[in-house]
Amino acid sequence: MEKFGKSQPVTRVEDLRLLTGHGRFLDDIAPAGALHAYVFRSPVAHGVITGLDISDARDAEGVHLVLTNDDLEAAGLTASMAGVVLENRDGSRAADPHRPLLARGKVRHVGEPVALIVAETPEQARDAAECILFETEDLPAKLDLAPGGAAVHDEAPDNLALDWGLGDEAATEAAFAAAAHVVRLEVPDNRIIVNSLEPRGCFASWDGARLHLTFGGQGVWALKGEIARMLDLDPEAVHVSIADVGGGFGMKVAPYPEYFAVAQAARMLGRPVRWMSERTEAMLSDHGGRDLTSTAELAFDADHKITAYRVKSRCNLGAYNSNFGQAIQTRLFSRVLMGVYDVQTTWLQVEGYYTNTVQVDAYRGAGRPEAIYVLERAMDRAARELGVDPWELRRRNFIRPDQFPYRSATGETYDVGEFDRILTLAGTKADAAGFEARRAADAERGLLRGQGLCYYIESILGDPSEGARVEFCEDGIVNLYVGTQSNGQGHETVYAQFLADQTGIPAGRIHVIQGDSDLIKQGGGTGGSRSVTTQSTATLATVDAMLAAFTPYLADKMGVEESAIRFDDETFRAPGSNLTPTLLEAADMARADDRADLLAHEARASLPGRSYPNGTHVAEVVVDPETGQVRVDRYTVVDDFGNLINPLLAEGQVHGGVVQGLGQALSEHVVYDEDGQLLTATFMDYALPRAADAPMIGFTSEPVPSTANLMGMKGCGEAGTVGSMAAVANAVQDALWARGVRQADMPFTPLRVWDMLRNGTATAS
Repeated sequence: MEKFGKSQPVTRVEDLRLLTGHGRFLDDIAPAGALHAYVFRSPVAHGVITGLDISDARDAEGVHLVLTNDDLEAAGLTASMAGVVLENRDGSRAADPHRPLLARGKVRHVGEPVALIVAETPEQARDAAECILFETEDLPAKLDLAPGGAAVHDEAPDNLALDWGLGDEAATEAAFAAAAHVVRLEVPDNRIIVNSLEPRGCFASWDGARLHLTFGGQGVWALKGEIARMLDLDPEAVHVSIADVGGGFGMKVAPYPEYFAVAQAARMLGRPVRWMSERTEAMLSDHGGRDLTSTAELAFDADHKITAYRVKSRCNLGAYNSNFGQAIQTRLFSRVLMGVYDVQTTWLQVEGYYTNTVQVDAYRGAGRPEAIYVLERAMDRAARELGVDPWELRRRNFIRPDQFPYRSATGETYDVGEFDRILTLAGTKADAAGFEARRAADAERGLLRGQGLCYYIESILGDPSEGARVEFCEDGIVNLYVGTQSNGQGHETVYAQFLADQTGIPAGRIHVIQGDSDLIKQGGGTGGSRSVTTQSTATLATVDAMLAAFTPYLADKMGVEESAIRFDDETFRAPGSNLTPTLLEAADMARADDRADLLAHEARASLPGRSYPNGTHVAEVVVDPETGQVRVDRYTVVDDFGNLINPLLAEGQVHGGVVQGLGQALSEHVVYDEDGQLLTATFMDYALPRAADAPMIGFTSEPVPSTANLMGMKGCGEAGTVGSMAAVANAVQDALWARGVRQADMPFTPLRVWDMLRNGTATAS
């Protein structure tokens, strides 16, 4: 039996349901008669709460409940929301200030939840919120990534939450002192808003003994545990479920205050309560992404081999520690710090600051896009300053195939890689040889053309273990219970396809069940490009357990020894027997014999190691110097994702990831004013990429099978974003270089590019 799928480009089975209005999203399935919740949020970024009068709101028409922090504390709910807390370089613990569900004493960002209003209708809840009298003694807003400013938290002097380091600082310093060449570049990485198609939301009910919360997220088990902790419930008294989800991108991994507040409201009222974020509300309260500035330095010997790499980053944590906030630009950034280059001497230092903005957490790639963006921008600058072809500079420094498995400077074990082969193929697919002719043709029309290159690598993240359960039903349907959670990636298709390939069960009979803590014992959810690799590994283990369970039963039916039975060509066979049952037929036989033990099978499996997707992105842009307009004209991707179960879905993931990277590079940009008010809080001001902003994307799979799992797979969900930002930014820099622009930074909006061209070497604000 093959240990990986047949790599067929099967179209998504869920699309018919989703595209014809039969999806089951939160607002589709909220309980009839549920009360509506509305969140009153802070209108100021930083201030001491001097007055909060909710009496008129409580008396307003249709209102059933108004919750504040005082009400939660009166109910004994005083726990702080949890977030990752690291150790500083000196061994001390990084800052971990209390984070209440609803504001307590102070407000620390515009949009911070202050009160929850529950009413018969959403209009009544909004009207009641207008009756709340909220007063603050305003404080200066802390917005910059530097020491000082009004204290966001007393626990973080100078607003420095953490000072983290990894590597050998002394050895790196010595390598720079001995270097023949040193290249230095400051690399800002602008803040974005995730803007999933379906905003965050939830609904909850309480039957007197158990709480059931349904939300739009990326896994149920972490929130189940947090609800039990925060609301002081036995974990067995908490049921969490997820239906269809309209996009997550890392932002929906984290628990948010609204989920707990809505759950407590349902518990207090004994009636279902529902809440759905509005778009501007989401922009104010959803976790943001990126928002850091790094100074990168590369040391080279006389032959242009990298001898050391040093990065110092200043990152924005927002007003509080969020779920993974402290880990994103530290541990996760460090996973791929040195990329695909053979360098062992590195130093990474990260300062994380609290500011009066909403929290920053995981966004598609979670630290890996940020790290590759810094490195590949620095490599592009190095090629220019050293006078070396950017393709050749990368080749000269690649980890060679004979060096694998390769332990990176930050402790990752890359299992396999053939980076030169991938890069060479990308050059052919992108017609790199014809670039100068295209540049010359554009120059005759008064346009600037640039080519940008990025070679990325990422590591899959998350729990390396996962479980699967296969259940044979009387109606001939086979239920496959999984521990991951689709947010639109096509899991229903690929999981059914994989199980069908391994067992011969028709994919149309396989029903994938996910996102229910009562039906599935445990699971790692979705994030870090883990889903298909970990879930398929668990499915393989379950298939093995299933075949092992059926073998002695069928041996008795066939009248042969157990050792004689083989499962091949989708049937059980044995020499000397005319019986050749399929798994479905075997299940029917077991049901007829009242063998319920053979109708459900489960197993857990753990990956022996991480896999490391990698590849080359090549972008070509055309810049109109009269207007500053940037157009991405050509885009080529050659990826090593190892063996693919469904190439069509992988390509779709790459397309989506690339466009999200293009969005950040070309148009998306969060702007706060000096008082901490969000100026980009609607789609009139925050520019998501549109279809016209992206060219046709050429995608080629060039697999080097991973040794870290039985299928030889590598995750693909985040790869498009990891490689795209640097490819586009390097292309714009290439286009502007001849005009004297030495610092071209995202986002490349027309006004910013126009300013860059007018100011020459100056950096656009």
